[in-house]
Amino acid sequence: MDVNVKHFAEVTLMITHYSRSQSLERLLGTFRKQQISFGGIVVSDDCSKPEHLERLHQMQAEYGYNLVTTPVNKGLGNNINKGQDAVTTPYTLYVQEDFEPKPGFADHLRDAFNYMEADKGLDIARFYAYFSYPYTKPYGKGFVEMLFKPQLWFNNHLKFYVYSDHPHLRRSSFFEKFGRYAEGVKGDITEYRMAKSFIQNKGRGLFFEKFNDLFYQKNSADEPSTMNRASWRESKNPVALALRYVYLQVKLARWTYDVLYKK
Repeated sequence: MDVNVKHFAEVTLMITHYSRSQSLERLLGTFRKQQISFGGIVVSDDCSKPEHLERLHQMQAEYGYNLVTTPVNKGLGNNINKGQDAVTTPYTLYVQEDFEPKPGFADHLRDAFNYMEADKGLDIARFYAYFSYPYTKPYGKGFVEMLFKPQLWFNNHLKFYVYSDHPHLRRSSFFEKFGRYAEGVKGDITEYRMAKSFIQNKGRGLFFEKFNDLFYQKNSADEPSTMNRASWRESKNPVALALRYVYLQVKLARWTYDVLYKK
């Protein structure tokens, strides 16, 4: 792929960071190694530990990013909000610091950008997930369009995550349509509330079907993930699986009511 095609002048790479400067350096270094460049880079830091913040200032000279800091830890919602506020290009590629693009990502980023330029109704293009989005229609070049199905008989709870905090390209005017991220709550609630707003405001999004082909999510022993799941939700025990099924169906009904009838 030609180097000029790997330059995305109208896209800012926006990274949220908290005390994982090695992961951030690996992410930025991989983009550089793949010769992918952007109209700007914003690193939004949520009051990292001093040694990590010092490293962020050192790397700033090398990578030329706009570092946005805060004197106290305010959580994921605030970290995304202030990072997005610093973006000046029409598009934002949002990536958390523990991800790393795989070879060939630039081709698919270019496809997503071109689709969003051609179809002004598209709000987001998603590049990574833990599971496939359940209800879709073909779009092109490996992408499908996500279709939210409100009826209860479409009973896969993953349908609510038309929006996700995982790596995605979006319009930088995102807040104008969907509002700002919820602050002062846990990260999973922040994500859910944005997903809810995305559905209520009739957002449209693309999803890359081979969702494990474009990014690694890397959590080392030195810089582990800060997100943890309850053990019963991960268990393969038959009793736990039955409880999980009931739990998800109750969640499905509650979230359906929440999305359709509550602002």
